[in-house]
Amino acid sequence: VVLVKKNSGKWRMCVDYTDLNKACPKDAYPLPSIDRLVDGLFGHTLLSFLDAYSGYNQILMYSPDQEKMAFITKHANFCYRVMSFGLKNASATCQRLMDKVFHQQIGKNMEVYVDDMVIKTTSIGSHIADLAEVFREIWKHNMRLNPEKCAFGVQGGKFLGFMITSRGIEVNPEKCEAIINMKSPQTLKEVQKLAGRLASLSRFIPKLAERVKLIFNLLRKPKEFAWTEQCEATFSAFKQFLATPPILTRPKDQGELLLYLAATDSAISAALVQEDGEKQDLIYFISHVLQDTETRYQTIEKLALALVTTARRLQPYFQSHQIVVKIDYPIRQILQKPKLAGQMITW
Repeated sequence: VVLVKKNSGKWRMCVDYTDLNKACPKDAYPLPSIDRLVDGLFGHTLLSFLDAYSGYNQILMYSPDQEKMAFITKHANFCYRVMSFGLKNASATCQRLMDKVFHQQIGKNMEVYVDDMVIKTTSIGSHIADLAEVFREIWKHNMRLNPEKCAFGVQGGKFLGFMITSRGIEVNPEKCEAIINMKSPQTLKEVQKLAGRLASLSRFIPKLAERVKLIFNLLRKPKEFAWTEQCEATFSAFKQFLATPPILTRPKDQGELLLYLAATDSAISAALVQEDGEKQDLIYFISHVLQDTETRYQTIEKLALALVTTARRLQPYFQSHQIVVKIDYPIRQILQKPKLAGQMITW
């Protein structure tokens, strides 16, 4: 048993269910796409953010399975009667339940990710009606909310690590401040923490893989760890960039999207934008560190790999919009000739 301190200052008790999780079959119930949920909230006049109070603990365990969740303490052995954190299928179980409870609201005036809920409307009058509709379902199913994490009738707020505002989709300022206030890493573990924090902001940082390659190289050779002046310069550049990060937007339903591709010796990158008059609205940045074999690809092959990687990562955008690829290489003509395309055809 381990006690983990929450951001609120309270404590969460965690039990190691490694062996139990190995014995349990995987529940393949899909979680919603975070990008789709975030895009779906953009452009609404009013939002209300709801959070289920200890959401997992509101789901009762099947009685014969309770003893399988037993844990040992100094004084006695205990087991949970409700679903606990740490179970492999907890998120899928919670999402399935929420989808059943709010099946008439999801996609229309509400979005749900596990135990986080957002009510979205375009006018004050309809927002009150939507709130009443959702609360009837909450009351009907005896669900409890955490008032400390709820906000009603606001124009923006935090959701799944993003800031949804009237200006667009913004990075969570707490994530930026965590990197800006971070001291220069002196150990491999601190570099891993920095890499993880940068990866969580990848949607907002153009050419991330190329710009952070010196730092990522430290993780490849842990025995030769050395924080150099070049690493410090890269770290300082990221801090300066995150002081004023870009604001992204959701693509309009009508109109094509422009995809810019780039390739270097060690990385590939992509930027998805949409033209709005004389300006281009930023939608998404993608970057990928090339593996050893991929670094030996020709430039046209790297660009093709960038296109395939982006198409897989941003599949919903590719399915709903016409994509115009902007590069200086005749990639279409090459892909139409199997003798020249080679392995690119298999991608």
